[in-house]
Amino acid sequence: MTTTLITGASSGLGAEMARQLAAHGEDLALCARRTDRLEELRAEILAAHPGRRVALRTLDVTDPDQVPVVFGELRAELGGLDRVVVNAGLGKGAPLGTGQAAANRETATTNFLGALAQTEAAMEIFRAQRSGHLVMVSSMSAMRGMPKSMTTYAATKIGAAFLAEGLRTELHGTELGRTVDVTVLYPGYIASEMNEQVAQRTPLMASTEKGVRSMVAAIEKRAGSACVPALPWAPMSVVMRHAPLGVLKRLL
Repeated sequence: MTTTLITGASSGLGAEMARQLAAHGEDLALCARRTDRLEELRAEILAAHPGRRVALRTLDVTDPDQVPVVFGELRAELGGLDRVVVNAGLGKGAPLGTGQAAANRETATTNFLGALAQTEAAMEIFRAQRSGHLVMVSSMSAMRGMPKSMTTYAATKIGAAFLAEGLRTELHGTELGRTVDVTVLYPGYIASEMNEQVAQRTPLMASTEKGVRSMVAAIEKRAGSACVPALPWAPMSVVMRHAPLGVLKRLL
């Protein structure tokens, strides 16, 4: 039985991942700043799947000292951690130089420095137990520099993806690389609290359930990387990477 830790699990993609992984027979370690929502989620999961174990902790991923302590406590409580999903994130942002630098700094701190702290803590555990699976939730916005309010967010998401990609490169061909897997997920538009405003502007929005189902499928396959859902985002990734700037701006 797999034991999966998910950060940012109180709502959105993290909460739905918890529901779907529990339905697939996994035990869960769930972290977020809002523990009231975590308690509600645990009650929901245990009502649907009485055999699951669900451990909870309050966690602010921007506190680099707290992250390894919480991960260690959850590992001890559940007898190990097989997988860590680095999911916690913010979508705040503003065009650079418009007097709203605080929002950009907050997003950068949470999405990149928070991801770094989580990756450090997860890999300490995986190196010690000589096995594990790191899942980094990036974004389709990481395919190319994004304009306006998305600029900082996209930069943090490519940074987080490169943390995981660099780790995969390090592990490739090593003994540890045979027992520790690294997956980077690039979600497109999936309905969540973070995407509420986007949902009003695009026909490409997938439902939370459908979008997360594709994320969970890639996780369970231990894919190296995946654009999710695959349609339209796998072919769209090629366009986003290579389209001339004028074409890209019209698409965004």
